[in-house]
Amino acid sequence: MEDRYLRLAVAAAKEAGRIQILHSDHSHPVEYKGEFNPVTEVDRLCERAIVKMVSDAFPEHDILTEESPFEGKGSSWKWIIDPLDGTTNYLHGFPCFCVSIGLEVEGEVRIGVVYVPALNELFHAEKGKGAFLNGKRIVVSRIERLNRSLVCTGFPYDVHEHADFYLRYFRQFLTKSFAIRRPGSAAIDLSYLAAGRFDGFWEFKLHPWDVAAATLMIAESGGKLTDLQGRPFGIYSEEIVASNALIHQEMLQAIREIDAEREAHSA
Repeated sequence: MEDRYLRLAVAAAKEAGRIQILHSDHSHPVEYKGEFNPVTEVDRLCERAIVKMVSDAFPEHDILTEESPFEGKGSSWKWIIDPLDGTTNYLHGFPCFCVSIGLEVEGEVRIGVVYVPALNELFHAEKGKGAFLNGKRIVVSRIERLNRSLVCTGFPYDVHEHADFYLRYFRQFLTKSFAIRRPGSAAIDLSYLAAGRFDGFWEFKLHPWDVAAATLMIAESGGKLTDLQGRPFGIYSEEIVASNALIHQEMLQAIREIDAEREAHSA
């Protein structure tokens, strides 16, 4: 993989981050893609800036973004972009929001960049070359037990309709882990896991743009990724368990217990 792809991803992420900070003190008209799924003009400004930079550099490549319908050109190169992950946080002035850019080549994510502009933290990974935070190599944590682990999660936008379902998992990890955090940006959560700040993560109903960049960082920093049944994770999977690898089996066992309990109640 040539440096020019990574350089472009970093430059585009930083430009989108600049736009986010520039507009962060303003009030934002909000539209809703669903009852609880906000999108702002800043999301669209960031998307336009990134898409223009990518299209100008590589006009033949496909681009998949959160805010626009996918119009594939049939390329084996696909940029996967979340121009503003953590929109709700952004709207409230809570500084946990970011830009996520991944590059998938022939079905495999080869480059990932996540930029957190409020903290000026730039995470990047290249397939086979490791993961980095502001140029310094990162690795996952060495905590070996779930009851000593700081885990994190997020809730999908349909949480209001299925609160009991999601809270089963939350309650299980609340009792089995040391503590839980719920920052509100999957791309940041996963990047922080890669950097050893979190030890485990699970979530339902994610999209490729939420996870493409940051899951590469976890793989490159020594972590483990599966679905909730322990099967191999792919960026088009809708559910994820990520960890430092050491607590992964304990996390999967905790999930199996919930599923068994649910089946027993429904029998």
